[in-house]
Amino acid sequence: MTAHILHPLVRKLQTVFDLSEKEKEAVLTLPFLVRELKAGQDIVREQDRPSQCCVILDGFAFRYKIFDEGRRQILSFHIPGDIPDLQSLHLEVMDHSLATLVPTRVAFIPHHALQALLHAEPKIAGAFWREALIDASIFREWVGNIGRRPALARLAHVLCEIFTRIRALGLSDDHSFPLPVTQEELADAMGLSTVHVNRMMMELRAGGLIRTPRRAIIIENWEGLKEVGQFDPAYLHIRRSVL
Repeated sequence: MTAHILHPLVRKLQTVFDLSEKEKEAVLTLPFLVRELKAGQDIVREQDRPSQCCVILDGFAFRYKIFDEGRRQILSFHIPGDIPDLQSLHLEVMDHSLATLVPTRVAFIPHHALQALLHAEPKIAGAFWREALIDASIFREWVGNIGRRPALARLAHVLCEIFTRIRALGLSDDHSFPLPVTQEELADAMGLSTVHVNRMMMELRAGGLIRTPRRAIIIENWEGLKEVGQFDPAYLHIRRSVL
């Protein structure tokens, strides 16, 4: 059972890169320490010098920075299989913080073990390198989303992205998916007020695009939501075979 704790990581890598059974096994046998974290708990903080990377096993997490007067900007959301602090392998000091949205299970893998694996297995190193490049691609899309799209399109785009990433992992039920994100957290991710996010959610519901049962989203009109959000999944670089 322990050998499969890191399966979410293998599953995530498989969405962007083909790995052999031997290479999957090499990832699964990495040493790790599992921790159960509460909602709203920091995983790693800005200015930390971590000696390990974290894998989200289940739950949700987010990157963020705190600015003047305590204002928070959420930089990205993270789902099972993500390694949101992979850059700490080569950048000694964290330039942002990482926290949980809900109770979340996390596996911590020592840097030295990851580095040894990447040196020994060039193809796995390529998979991690591709994952880091895709992370940068998502950042670029978020900059454009916040900077140039109107509020309704920003929200629709974020919902489309989260759904597409979750669907690629096989974690969505048709067109419904968990979204344990409050309107305040969505506001911090999109540079909007909570009131504005509430209005945009109402507009998407009124337009027959989504329904919002507790902590979940049901997409009623996927093509319509994509159109409103100006969403093209190309920047996620997910292999077609998993979509």
